[in-house]
Amino acid sequence: MIRSELVQKIADENPHLYQRDVERIVSTLFDEIIEAMARGDRVELRGFGAFSVKKRDARVGRNPRTGESVTVEEKHVPFFKTGKLLRDRLNGKS
Repeated sequence: MIRSELVQKIADENPHLYQRDVERIVSTLFDEIIEAMARGDRVELRGFGAFSVKKRDARVGRNPRTGESVTVEEKHVPFFKTGKLLRDRLNGKS
């Protein structure tokens, strides 16, 4: 599902809301998650999962084309851990 499909589904299920309002709600939700993660905070949506940021230390890697050693800088990457409800539903345990 892509963002526009999510907006359309929410708008269809809530006919009392204008589509532009639904788009604003979805954008605000995603923006808040992004801002929280940028601050290093953890975002937990009960039953769905938790978004967090993990730190990857600097290391020496290899260029796959030439085999040459290259330095890879320290970086922060997003991480998602599924919630129990989502995990159970994916595994057919309603």
